[in-house]
Order: sequence, then C-alpha cells, then structure tokens
Amino acid sequence: MITLEPLRPDHAEALLAFERANRAYFARSIPDRGDAYFAGFADRHAALLAEQAEGTCRFHVVLDAAGGLVGRANLVDLADGSAELGYRIAESAAGRGVAKAAVAEACRLAATAYGLTVLTAVTTVDNPASQAVLARNGFALSHRFLLADRPALAYRRPLGDLG
Repeated sequence: MITLEPLRPDHAEALLAFERANRAYFARSIPDRGDAYFAGFADRHAALLAEQAEGTCRFHVVLDAAGGLVGRANLVDLADGSAELGYRIAESAAGRGVAKAAVAEACRLAATAYGLTVLTAVTTVDNPASQAVLARNGFALSHRFLLADRPALAYRRPLGDLG
C-alpha cells in the first residue's frame, strides 16, 4: 500500500536522500539531473514549493506502508485541463507494483482534486518497465521523439473515467 502526499518543506531531507541513493539507478533509463541539482537542492526544493503554491504544478512524494519515501509523482505545467505526469520510484521498491499504484493515484488526484481532463507522460524507449506502467494505467502511445539525444516515447491519457 502506498500513499501520495503533496510536497512539503519537511520532505526536503528525505527527498534529497532518495535522489542521491537512486541517482545511478535513474540515470540508467532517464537523463541524469547533474551535479548542480544536488548542490542547489535546497533552493530547488523551495522553488518547487513556490510553483506548487502558484498552482502551476502539483508535486507529490510516494510513501510506502511504513511511511518511508520510495518515490515521487509530479504533475507539471498544469494548463487548460492538462498536465505532464512524471514519476520516479526507488530501486528498492521496483518490481513490486509501487509505480503502477503511484501512477494510478496520481491520475485519480489529477481528475478529482485538480480538475484535470488529460495527462501526458514521457519515457525513454529503453525503459520497458515505465512503458508497462503507463499502459496499465490507461496511457496510449502518441508519438516518438528524442529526449536529450535518446529515443523517447510520449503517452496520453484522458481522465474522463476518473472525474
């Protein structure tokens, strides 16, 4: 069982630890955030909270049954009833249905709490696990493109059945 909590100031320490612990794991399938992200994490965290307060983004931490931070699920660029979904799940939680559950909950929140009607998501071609999570949550492939010089896939999911 997982829960999604809106990002708060007191999540900063656990979130930074999560990002550091999983940096190499994430970099195998998505572009690395770079050293500057970690060096300026406090400022970045404050900026995310400001974006969330403005209503342009909705950031969430994914917590396991014990309350440990095992992921993130974010809705960015909220406009005209749509947003882009992004998520990261810890290597230690991979393969246990955490990503599927987190994406399902993010979709539910997008429709019911945030009034969104459609989500988009992106993954690299060499990340079949993420592709499967998106497909299992009702996302359909919309097009292919390059993401930081890597072949990538864009997905779309209408939220009409959740609202």
